[in-house]
Amino acid sequence: MVRVTLAGPLQAAAGGQSEFELEAATIRELLTRLGKDHPKLKPILDEGVTVAIDGELYRRAWFQPIPPDSEVYILPRMAGG
Repeated sequence: MVRVTLAGPLQAAAGGQSEFELEAATIRELLTRLGKDHPKLKPILDEGVTVAIDGELYRRAWFQPIPPDSEVYILPRMAGG
């Protein structure tokens, strides 16, 4: 089980809920599960988000393992330059 926290505008798309506990072994499983549970969140997740697992940032790392009991933050897409 991982603890997931949604940042900023992602919370509104999840009906105001900001924290979840989910079973997911990879980032792809996590995002798929969130999209199914919260359909308004799915288009935002599909567009791209940044995922932080225990303080390390990941983008498009679909098969990145999520260790059990991790803290996961999902952040709106970040542009870099």
